[in-house]
Amino acid sequence: MATCDLFPDAGGIRPYRYQDGVLHLLDQRRLPNEELWRNYRDYREVAEAIRTMVVRGAPAIGITAAFGAWFGARDIQAESFEGFCAEFAQVCAVLAATRPTAVNLCWALERMQSLVRANHEQPTINLKIALEYEALAIAEEDLRLNRNLGRHGEALFADGARILTHCNAGALATGGYGTALGVIRAAVAAGKKISVYADETRPWLQGARLTAWELQRDGIPVTLICDNMAGWLMAQGKIDAVIVGADRIAANGDTANKIGTYSVAVLAREHNLPFYVAAPTSTIDLTLADGSLIPIEERSAREVTHLGDQRLAPEGVAVCNPAFDVTPARLISAIITEHGVARADYRPRLAELVAKGR
Repeated sequence: MATCDLFPDAGGIRPYRYQDGVLHLLDQRRLPNEELWRNYRDYREVAEAIRTMVVRGAPAIGITAAFGAWFGARDIQAESFEGFCAEFAQVCAVLAATRPTAVNLCWALERMQSLVRANHEQPTINLKIALEYEALAIAEEDLRLNRNLGRHGEALFADGARILTHCNAGALATGGYGTALGVIRAAVAAGKKISVYADETRPWLQGARLTAWELQRDGIPVTLICDNMAGWLMAQGKIDAVIVGADRIAANGDTANKIGTYSVAVLAREHNLPFYVAAPTSTIDLTLADGSLIPIEERSAREVTHLGDQRLAPEGVAVCNPAFDVTPARLISAIITEHGVARADYRPRLAELVAKGR
């Protein structure tokens, strides 16, 4: 069995470790009050961990799914290539069904399946070994490309910038460095004095629980605000720019991210503030012409009506709980990737950046 403890990262923060055939996930539902690690050896358990938000963030979901696919492959008994492929496809289908919006999930699973198809002449034992190392490669590549993304993005921010971010697009959402927070970390590493406003991000409070925790650990000044405070702070001249992550970016630049992102983008446009999206090219889905085609996950009403075990709303009230919204490309100042920065017209530039990653 291989081991992946990943490279040293900002503040030592990472969402998982892999050692001796076991995936250890930091249960992000318990942060910031408890750092609880859970152990996984079965792909069905990994699928449940993704579905129930033990791990979240598009890149981290993709990495976790790759390890889940490896666990499923490891347990396949079929010796023929055809039998192996049929069972492996079923494993990947279970994992793919967990979170429909984050394209990195299907991207990672397709990469694992492509590896199998490309090695059809190999015995199944060799396929299993190759799949384990492919999962490790996906994990290690994510950390490296997010550092590259950070270097491209930090140039967009001046010394002393006060930056608003929404949800968590940091080390916990990726392989250990971050997309939006990776850009902020890179700016700090370049010697810039950066401070951050973190939206709380209802209903899961990823900004309050995770982003604030990460930035405090790194010693980066962070101020937590309620989601409905952003517009007023912009009007008061206390915010210079906005940066967020992404779960899927359509070919035209329309971007799906955590619910509430669209509202922040509208506010940024009203106040003439730049609104940036930071994401690896694996998050760009060129098969979708625009954001209207991005599937939006609808989650349990209980996430809105309760905080933990405490009921917040009257019993029986109707609830709408989309986990994501789509920000139109016209509201986005630039999309930052590991291969460079795209500005409108996004369609040709995004296609060019994706091609560089192949």
